[in-house]
Amino acid sequence: MKRRITSHGEPGPGDAGKTGSWRVLRPIIDYNKCAPAKKNKKLCFLCWLYCPDGVITKTIEPAIDYEYCKGCGICAEECPSKAIEMIEESVFFNKEK
Repeated sequence: MKRRITSHGEPGPGDAGKTGSWRVLRPIIDYNKCAPAKKNKKLCFLCWLYCPDGVITKTIEPAIDYEYCKGCGICAEECPSKAIEMIEESVFFNKEK
């Protein structure tokens, strides 16, 4: 008899705490290139699908929760329209203070 292992919980944003301070690179979405934002339709969302931390919304004009985003860059790598660019976090440091 085979044993089936199942998970009873689902990971979500914040499972590891507010980890945005770990980030060296920040993903920035160019909504002029983003397919859902450009066409005002629910399509693509590969950034949402592949984000390992679940911090990208599946909304028209996807949004990133920077309090939890670690800046891994998977969203930028998976975006077929290259709408996500990884920018040095230091650029934003002085702007947000």
